Amino acid sequence: MAGVFSKLVPSIASAYGLQTLFALIFVPQQNDVFYDFGGACGYLSTAYLSLYYPALKARFWNGSTAALPALSSFAPRQLLLSAALGIWSARLGTYLASRAIKAGGDSRFEEIKKQPQKFTYYWIAQATWIMLVGFPVYLANALPPSAHAPLGIRDYAGLALFASSFVLEVAADMQKHRWRKARDNKQHDERFISSGLWSISRHPNYLGELGIWTGIWTLSTTGFQRTTLLPRWTPALALISPLFTYFLLRYVSGVPPLERQGEKRHGSDPKYQEYKRTVPVFWPWGGYE
Repeated sequence: MAGVFSKLVPSIASAYGLQTLFALIFVPQQNDVFYDFGGACGYLSTAYLSLYYPALKARFWNGSTAALPALSSFAPRQLLLSAALGIWSARLGTYLASRAIKAGGDSRFEEIKKQPQKFTYYWIAQATWIMLVGFPVYLANALPPSAHAPLGIRDYAGLALFASSFVLEVAADMQKHRWRKARDNKQHDERFISSGLWSISRHPNYLGELGIWTGIWTLSTTGFQRTTLLPRWTPALALISPLFTYFLLRYVSGVPPLERQGEKRHGSDPKYQEYKRTVPVFWPWGGYE
């Protein structure tokens, strides 16, 4: 058991090391444009290291000349989890980074980036986010491929939840992008989006985000339960991924600042108050505050 968890140490070190490097570069510049890009790089590099660490250690530490293992040598669950994380991080990182570049920055950091200590804290906090949310993937990759059970119904259910939630998040983002583009082109004068998926939840993209990590967690759990290398409570430990995601989105850096921003901009608009009264803040089936 200790051996499997100890294999996560290089992944932890890489996550914090990379974000520290980004902080050293961008904090002095007061540059927040590449913050989300740094997060995407952190997920991708940490997932890669968690999968290939034994081979990389043999090559660079023990002097082995053997080639890196082929993808076919890994368990199907490891490949699916790594692919899911890679697809999500590449898509979201590209989307958020391009938006920040176009806008010349991220409104979340308008004041924070001027405070070096606080801005550095946010980069380090991003490393913690990378480790906690990606934990099921990194732990599954730390297991020997032979320790993984064959794919079963629960795995396919998790994969389906991931795929449907990914589509939900992308669709919500695209609807808002098209709405903004139409507004910029003077095709409408709406002050806030209230159509499409945004008519059933005030934050449908975050709902998709939560579903993505719940699906990834579900996909990982069979692999944790059916090996003697990990304790039986490991799936409960890995549940930190969707729970932490929900906590951040619903109560910290997701919904609250956007709701405050919306109230500041549109609070005096009766249409906005009606929107808040009739469209749930997160879950489509209720909860308006």
